Amino acid sequence: MQRAMRLLEAVAARQYGAPAKQLARDAGLALPTAYHLLRTLTHEGYLHRDKGLFFLGEAAERLSSSGAQQKRRSTVSDVLAHWRDIIGAPVYYAVYREGEIEVMCVADSPGNPAVEEWADFRETGHAHAVGQCLLSQLGEEARSDHLDRYPVRAITPYTVRDEQALSWRLNRIGRMEPVVERQEYALGTVCAAIPLTLGTTAATMAISLPLHQSDRLLPAARQLQDEIGRLLGTLALSISI
Repeated sequence: MQRAMRLLEAVAARQYGAPAKQLARDAGLALPTAYHLLRTLTHEGYLHRDKGLFFLGEAAERLSSSGAQQKRRSTVSDVLAHWRDIIGAPVYYAVYREGEIEVMCVADSPGNPAVEEWADFRETGHAHAVGQCLLSQLGEEARSDHLDRYPVRAITPYTVRDEQALSWRLNRIGRMEPVVERQEYALGTVCAAIPLTLGTTAATMAISLPLHQSDRLLPAARQLQDEIGRLLGTLALSISI
């Protein structure tokens, strides 16, 4: 296994491919051993051979892509955990993808727990700050399609009452303004979401706080927005996770 990995690394280092003899030297392997491993790796799809030169195959590229995604996911998790600690609130990262609200990552702690998903988060976008922020970024057709599939309904006594009232609210949200909801999804909880500009994908970062800390909500949201501005390039990479 170790020798096969050395060969794969040797191939990856040769942008324009390399013959077996060169790869054997690069990997520090005897030529017969290198030939055997190259044949096996080619058969398994990790390499492909063209005119006597070896290149990375589809299987190796899939591994590389998966590893890059894991690294990006880890990077985003670390960033959210850092913000959770300095802001003192759970931090959420969500996107709108293929017609659905997807919470991609949450950083919370025993002292600052995330909101419990007691009603399906995807179906109740009208009732929480994450969903409202994402819906506010959609075009009229995409938003209408979403609300046709997931109609506005009361989740708590504070939930927006109908689609007309929701549309009025969403249309009044400023381009980079935090979206705030108070006890609309979960009683005793207030939330704020920050819209993200990441290509054509609607995305958001959000925080939640217990109701008795509601006076902290907007200052904490502004702090999160400042932090996002410093690391937007890093976050943009995460759009594919």
